[in-house]
Amino acid sequence: MSTIIILTNLLKMKKIRILFFAAISFMMISATFAQKVYKYESAPNDPLNARIYTLDNGLKVYLSVYKDAPRIQCYVSVKAGSKNDPKETTGLAHYFEHMMFKGTPRLGTTNWAQEKILIEKIEELFEEYRVTTDQAKRNAIYHLIDSVSYEASKLTVPNEYDKVMKFIGSQGTNAGTSNDYTVYIENIPSNQLENWAIIQADRFETPVLRLFHTELETVYEEKNMSLTNDSRKSNDKLMTMLYPNHPYGQQTTLGEPEHLKNPSMKNIRKFFDTYYVPNNMAVILSGDFDYDEAIAIIDKYFGHLKSKPVPVLSFKPEVPTSKPSEATVIGLEAEFFRMAYRIDQPANSKEIYILNMLSQILYNGKAGLLDLNVNQKQLANSVAAFPYVLCDNSSLAFYGKPKEGQTLEEVKKIILEQVELLKQGKFDDALLISAINNMRLSEMRQLESNEARVRMMSNSFLNNIPWSAASQSIENYTKITKQDIVDFANKYLKDNYFIVYKKQGKPEDIEKVNKPAITPIVINREAESEFFKSLKKNTVKTIAPVFVDFKKAIKFSKIKGADVLYIENVENKTFNITFQFKVGELNNLKLPIATDYFDYLGTSKYTAEQIKQEFYNLACNMSFSSNDEYTQLIISGLSDNFDKALKLAMHVIQDAQPNEEALKNMIDDMLQSRKDAKSNQNAISSAMRSYGEFGPELIKYQLSADELKALTPKELIAIAQEVFSFQPEIFYYGTEKNDRLMKQIEANFKFPKKFNTPNEPKKFERIPVNEENVLFVHYEAKQARCYTYSPGSKFDLAELPIITMYNQYFGGSMNAIVFQEMREKRSLAYTAQSRFFSANELNYNNYNFSYIATQNDKVIDAYTAFNELFNDMPQSQTAFDLAKDGALSAIETNRITKSAIFSHYRTARKMGADYDYRKPMYEKLKTFSLNDVVAFNNTNIKNVKKTYMIIAKESDMDFVTLEKKFGKVKKIKLEDIFGY
Repeated sequence: MSTIIILTNLLKMKKIRILFFAAISFMMISATFAQKVYKYESAPNDPLNARIYTLDNGLKVYLSVYKDAPRIQCYVSVKAGSKNDPKETTGLAHYFEHMMFKGTPRLGTTNWAQEKILIEKIEELFEEYRVTTDQAKRNAIYHLIDSVSYEASKLTVPNEYDKVMKFIGSQGTNAGTSNDYTVYIENIPSNQLENWAIIQADRFETPVLRLFHTELETVYEEKNMSLTNDSRKSNDKLMTMLYPNHPYGQQTTLGEPEHLKNPSMKNIRKFFDTYYVPNNMAVILSGDFDYDEAIAIIDKYFGHLKSKPVPVLSFKPEVPTSKPSEATVIGLEAEFFRMAYRIDQPANSKEIYILNMLSQILYNGKAGLLDLNVNQKQLANSVAAFPYVLCDNSSLAFYGKPKEGQTLEEVKKIILEQVELLKQGKFDDALLISAINNMRLSEMRQLESNEARVRMMSNSFLNNIPWSAASQSIENYTKITKQDIVDFANKYLKDNYFIVYKKQGKPEDIEKVNKPAITPIVINREAESEFFKSLKKNTVKTIAPVFVDFKKAIKFSKIKGADVLYIENVENKTFNITFQFKVGELNNLKLPIATDYFDYLGTSKYTAEQIKQEFYNLACNMSFSSNDEYTQLIISGLSDNFDKALKLAMHVIQDAQPNEEALKNMIDDMLQSRKDAKSNQNAISSAMRSYGEFGPELIKYQLSADELKALTPKELIAIAQEVFSFQPEIFYYGTEKNDRLMKQIEANFKFPKKFNTPNEPKKFERIPVNEENVLFVHYEAKQARCYTYSPGSKFDLAELPIITMYNQYFGGSMNAIVFQEMREKRSLAYTAQSRFFSANELNYNNYNFSYIATQNDKVIDAYTAFNELFNDMPQSQTAFDLAKDGALSAIETNRITKSAIFSHYRTARKMGADYDYRKPMYEKLKTFSLNDVVAFNNTNIKNVKKTYMIIAKESDMDFVTLEKKFGKVKKIKLEDIFGY
């Protein structure tokens, strides 16, 4: 369960882009199923072929059939977000989202009649607690809450919701809360639609606030994580400035610390009763189903939910401003700023189309004004612009990060200069046409994903955009003229921006949400509710697995000694061609720098900016990159422009011209990125992992600052071009016929008379752990990041099934042992994970890795708990059966199709298999018992020596106890883990 981050409007598990659309007329159609007529709305020329039903109780149902795999992506979307939080209990919508996973009077309990009495007592105690100010009395009340909660836990079946979803084969169980809405997400096998409807209808009718105080601990931890997040702090501040009269700016999704410390179960139940009503919700499905059967099932189980009037929120209009508003926040990470113009238009306004198009003209990642005039010319470290559209209001937002020695104000000035060019109409008219073509390309790719299709329908519902408009968005963009954009820019983009400068420094001491001591709850792993037992009796049609026959799915050819692997795209008019060379950074340290350098180079015919424009005009992309093992040239886009894109890409590779200034700027940016990494908690975590797993030798394998500065343009171009003297492997997915494809490759790719052989690559092995030890790096934060690492045996394909089974049981989901023990039972963290990683490549070592983010004073408790699980793994036949069913169901219902076949083929080949390795895995999984998982744990995990890695505030650590319990502590400097 996650929270949607403000100013990105993204769900954490996935990026949700809001689409805005104009109106066309609807057709009213009828469908007949089981003697009942269901009317639905549809739109002509709708690429989703969606049907929108309205049940008698007001529930909206959006259905779109796409049978790429026997699965269904399911959303239940509710028009209730943080803007609906009561002012005295902010964070309530998000907290209630968490509670929606705790079950109902039928699910998650062994005796509801008795449990209900205890939960009502807990509710009364929390009401008393929240109005009590004397700390001693508060502590006494909370102790009583903890005691009653412990007794109540004896009657609960923790995580039974996750168990039933695992039982029906659901994947991606999640939810997200934003300013305007909350969305509940499942991806289910197509034969489980009715069981899904039974579970969800019960869930949305009568949720129970059980295990309330332990989940509150998790919310505390999530809030504490946000308090030291510089990006979040700057976003929150910017929203406060943009919307002083609206909850968007006056209350955050995670809530105020004071409110979180004084929760109200009564207010939460009132919130549910007010907003979680069918006429304020939508059920949204895309996947493999029959329209008529699906609507009948949804009506059968959701149709009885009672509708009621939903209060309409009213807000004072924001007061127009005629001057810039500035603010500053301080944080440890590198400096940047967030800037925005308030547009004062709701999501369903026709002007939002213009805002979106204007944003594409400014910044599209390739050929916008900011792309070409700033990023391509390296005038700043990076700048970007994007529309931030909410249901009630909108803004045009900007991000700017300075180069070394450059001020935030200087970067702001550069952005404002581009805004001025926009207002004067000083941009190429062709950008509008190119933007639309790129939108078409994006839409084609979205239509290949049931998740993207569901998001499109959900956004239409949540933002009150008629589907007649939503389904025809691109056509509406075609009506926008250059003058429309210029007029819009001059209307809204005046000297009235809001900006938050994120300066680097030690922040003021932030009050974290302290977590009171609680008693670990009882985990009844073998218990089941009567609801779950009855659900298990429901029979469903079986779904047989489908495995890939590489010889049938891929056409293998050769051209000039190079292998060409071909799959025809019969779904849409897009293509992707990859030239892959088995040479990478481990062969030549300079290679990744050389391929990156090409992004800034022109040719004798085009400037670097013109190349970007050409690709954007073609609605095509070129990517030239190198990783440890491989270098790839990838060209993709609209099939109609394949010939031109291939020719242009090869021209760029073959005719790249040196640019001394571009190289100097690129190296300066690299050195700045190295410096910035040492103040970024994520970068420090990544460097610490590398150091802990591979030791200092891998850290030393990088160019020094002096070596970087000594690089020359000609040297780098030569290194990159040399790659094309090695034997390529060519992967093509598209609409070209194979014979014509071969001719196009031969005409554009310069094959050498004889392929060269690259240098032998370096090889870095994961280091053995002979003695338990602790590596510590200081970082000024309230929350510690804690890892454990232990090496395993060499990869063996025969072991992959048991590794998969172990991960499913121990650390693979919210129903797994780690989640239950670390989060549900002990409330030690918002997130905790453990996984035995298969190397998936011959001659490389497997390894075990765990992670938990917890308060600094809980580090020892967290590691102690992990070791208890490792060394005495809890055994549950019920949990094992669910994990096994989940592993089998995943293989039965997932399909590897289209260009994904290539990735699967390459993975299998690395493992030493020329077949779909899932086929023997599927048969082997059927044979496993709980004893097999226990044996695997005893051999590979139990009492195995580990390296503990901690990133935390040094003064909060108890090093004496750490060393006593977990091994010798080594305090490491940032220079040690970064190598500079």
